[in-house]
Amino acid sequence: MKEDNLFNGFEKVTSKQWKQQIQFELKGADYNEKLVWESSEGIKVKPFYHNDEDNLTNNVQTRVSEFKILQNNYVHDVEKSNSKTIDSLKRGAESIRFTIENETISLESLLKNLPFENVSYYFNLKFISIDFVNKLTKFASKNKATFLIQIDPIGQLVKDGNWYKNLETDFKFLNQVSSRIPFLTIQSGIYQNAGANMVQQLAYTLAHINEYFNRVENLNQPITIEVAVGTNYFFEIAKLRALRMLFNTLAKEYNHSHECNIIATPSKRNKTLYDYNVNMLRTTTECMSAILGGANEVANLPYDALYHKDNEFGDRIARNQLLVLKTESYFDKVNNPADGAYYIESLTEQLADKALELFKDIEANGGFITQLIEGTIQRKINESDQKEQELFDNGKEILLGTNKYPNKNDKMKHDLELYPFVKNNPRKTLITPIIEKRLAEKMEQERLNAEE
Repeated sequence: MKEDNLFNGFEKVTSKQWKQQIQFELKGADYNEKLVWESSEGIKVKPFYHNDEDNLTNNVQTRVSEFKILQNNYVHDVEKSNSKTIDSLKRGAESIRFTIENETISLESLLKNLPFENVSYYFNLKFISIDFVNKLTKFASKNKATFLIQIDPIGQLVKDGNWYKNLETDFKFLNQVSSRIPFLTIQSGIYQNAGANMVQQLAYTLAHINEYFNRVENLNQPITIEVAVGTNYFFEIAKLRALRMLFNTLAKEYNHSHECNIIATPSKRNKTLYDYNVNMLRTTTECMSAILGGANEVANLPYDALYHKDNEFGDRIARNQLLVLKTESYFDKVNNPADGAYYIESLTEQLADKALELFKDIEANGGFITQLIEGTIQRKINESDQKEQELFDNGKEILLGTNKYPNKNDKMKHDLELYPFVKNNPRKTLITPIIEKRLAEKMEQERLNAEE
């Protein structure tokens, strides 16, 4: 074949030859000091990768063609939530997540006239109730529907500082529902949003999951992992690949045979109040990373989510970003787009190795819950948060429209429907909660005050 002979006229260049040429061009400067840089996680990035020294084995099996567009739906008014769901499905949503705070809602009214074939429905519950789980199980069986319950007592402890009830009651509940429909979600996005670096995010997520493997008998249902995706494009692709690889390694030790189900959402940490339209650019690349990294479902973050209440326009724009990626950019046509990319595979292996090392250290020192109670996890995340905050404050980490090229005429004071900053709400808690914090908060507060 003519195509097979296309490159036969060129001699192969080894990695050694590349390095020799680079060293010549450097005119005596040190190769490692000049061209190999290291991330905050200790990940080394080289100037080039070559198959004779970076022949990495791909242990990640992603199915990008199966990624679905997930629409969030906070249930306050049942009839409005039902109407919104019907409209979202007509406009391109493929899965729905209901966030429910009150177990007295009518499932029949909420799910009236909804399609159940080829649509998954998530129920993110802010409470634990055997009766409500029984209702969901019965409804799903009767209507041949795919329901997934999202309950995470450890995630509740992490975010709120307290359990739903207490440790014993919460895990008793999980053991009671473990034989029914999928019920468990690991809400790990908070680690990224609070400032943890990628190695910490992976290790804490793994340790978070391991507590459930140790404490819930017969954990034979698929586990959902929620992650937040930041702006470091290739690193985020590698992070999701590493997460799947680490989960499979851990699950194998417990004879858990189900693949994890990954839901990815763009990070809040780098989103801004001023020049808010730039948030659409940030979320687009973050959704791209999520898809290429192998997320099963992607729930986009509306560009105005920081300061506007849930609204149809913001939701539609967020959903359309994913629709463009899927139907116009064909991101769902290749299952393993990162296969053979030595750079991404190198990042994947380095992140996985470092995360596994940290995970083992957590387990050797009492496990995840113990280290939360001792405050070790919170302290480590705070240290990472402060390092990144200093980079932002010094202008070394840039958010366009905020700490570089700000529009001085941009006014936001009268557009705030929501309070976009960390709230100081001192109260008695079992542990110090992990608090999500955006990099731009201090600068934005100063600009808001200056508007007066």
